Amino acid sequence: MTVTLAAASERFGRDLDENLATIARLVAEATAAGADLLALPEAAIGGYLSSLGGHGDPAGPDSLPPAIRLDGPELARVQRLAGDLVLVLGICEAAGPAEAPVRYNTVVALTKDGIIGSHRKVHQPLGESMSYAAGESFAAFDSPIGRLGLMICYDKAFPEGARTLALDGAEVVVCVSAWPAARTAGTDDLAQDRWTKRFRLYDQARALENQVVWVASNQAGTFGRLRFVGSAAVIGPGGEVLADTGVGAGLAIASVDVAQELAAARRAMFALRDRRPDAYMLDRAYVEEALVDA
Repeated sequence: MTVTLAAASERFGRDLDENLATIARLVAEATAAGADLLALPEAAIGGYLSSLGGHGDPAGPDSLPPAIRLDGPELARVQRLAGDLVLVLGICEAAGPAEAPVRYNTVVALTKDGIIGSHRKVHQPLGESMSYAAGESFAAFDSPIGRLGLMICYDKAFPEGARTLALDGAEVVVCVSAWPAARTAGTDDLAQDRWTKRFRLYDQARALENQVVWVASNQAGTFGRLRFVGSAAVIGPGGEVLADTGVGAGLAIASVDVAQELAAARRAMFALRDRRPDAYMLDRAYVEEALVDA
C-alpha cells in the first residue's frame, strides 16, 4: 500500500488561535496533495521555549508555553481539523493533579476519532529539564498508515531510541523538532549552518541504520532567541532524501510504498537481522565505575 507522507517546516508561537489557523492551513495543503499523514513540528501548540540554557524571561513575552492536557479542548479542536489525516504534532503536556501538574514535552499522533499514540521527550538538551520532566521510554503503535514510532528533536541524536522503535516493529518513524541553528560561530546562510547539517545527518543515519521510513518536521523562522533550521523531510529506508523543504517554511511530501521499500532495503542490507546484542553490553561494574569517574 502506498501512503503519502507530509512533513511541515513552519513557525508556531504562543498564540493558540494563530496556531490552530496555521494547522488548518497546513492540513488543507497536505490534504489537497493527497497526504495520509502530516507531521507538524515540536511545540506546534503554544510554541517552544524562547531560549535554551535558562536564558529566557519567565515573567515576560518569553514565558513558558501553555501546558495542555491530552483530553483537553485544544487537542479536541485539532481533532476536528484533522479530516482524514493521521496528524502528528508537538505540545507542552500537563499531566497529574490539576493543582500541581507535571509538564512534559510531548508529541501526539491523532485522527479525527482521537489520539492513537504519544511520546514524551526522553533526551533533554541545554537546560530543557528546567521546564519539562523527561519521558522514560520509546514504543511503536499501530496506525492507519502502518506501525508508527514517535520521537522529539534531540531524541534522534541517540541511536538507541530509534533502534528501540525499529525493534518494536516501527515501519515509519516521525521525529518532530524545534531544532535551532548554532548559537556560536553561526552563519547567515542557514543551509550552511553546522546544526542544519547535523539535523539532516541524524535523520538520514537513523533511517538507514534502522531501515525505516523517516519523517522529520521542524520549526521554521525565529522565536525569542532561537532561529530554527527548517529542513523538514521525508527520507527512505536507504537514507535517501525523498522530499525536503530546505531551510524555509513549507511541506515536504512524498508517496512511499512502505512495505515494498522496507523489503527492498532489508534484502540488500541486514542491519536489523545481523545485530549482535551479546557483543554490545559492557560489564555493569565497569559502566558504574566509569560513571563515577566522570
